[in-house]
Amino acid sequence: MKTVILAGGFGTRFSEQTELKPKPMIEIGQFPIIVHIMKYYSKFGFNDFIICCGYKGYMIKEYFSNYYMHNSDITFDFSKQNEMTVHSNVAEPWRVTLVDTGLNTLTGGRIKRIEKYVKDETFMMTYGDGLSDVDIDALLDCHKKSKTIATLTAVQVSGRFGALAIGANNEICNFKEKPKDQNSWINGGFMVLEPKVFDYIKDDAAIFEGEPLEKLSCENQLSAYKHYGFWHCIDTQRDKNFIEQIWNSGEAPWKV
Repeated sequence: MKTVILAGGFGTRFSEQTELKPKPMIEIGQFPIIVHIMKYYSKFGFNDFIICCGYKGYMIKEYFSNYYMHNSDITFDFSKQNEMTVHSNVAEPWRVTLVDTGLNTLTGGRIKRIEKYVKDETFMMTYGDGLSDVDIDALLDCHKKSKTIATLTAVQVSGRFGALAIGANNEICNFKEKPKDQNSWINGGFMVLEPKVFDYIKDDAAIFEGEPLEKLSCENQLSAYKHYGFWHCIDTQRDKNFIEQIWNSGEAPWKV
């Protein structure tokens, strides 16, 4: 099963970092955020990735084109016609497809643009700036049981994001705009989507969290997998500092 990662946004609230690189390439410890996410999915056996590039997408492409070099110990011997010796090779069992989904394309449009790479398959989808210890296997099982077109991971954080109203059978009834209730459920990404979801996305200007998800909700085709564990969106320098503290402690919940 393929995993789609949205990695094309401008990251305007993180300008001190994103002026130089796309937000998913900001490093936590020795790895970019997107690599943390990919390693976590890989833990559950999901190794086929489609990355939706946009703003400074060439940097993501260059990183993965040299991934082998970034993660190996190498000696360059210039006295022997630039001979290269690899001392240790840390390779991932990944297949990575990097797609230019446009500079100004919004989240729904980016998903729509990779339709030809997904075809008629159920697929995973998440954002390139969120880390979690969500149980991917349990999420997938929840999606299969719900028999809906889309299942998202619902998480609980402070009222900084728009919230979800979740019914008794885990169906998402509606959205609430940034409530004050500190225990509201929000969209944490880590979704499972059926290919029919592409029918709900019109064009590049579609915000996936807007009309597509709202329409799916109205048709009882959007389910929630409630995650009570760790989740954090890296949206500002403060978020990065917080996540790095957790990583440096050696007890990062998402660490593989």
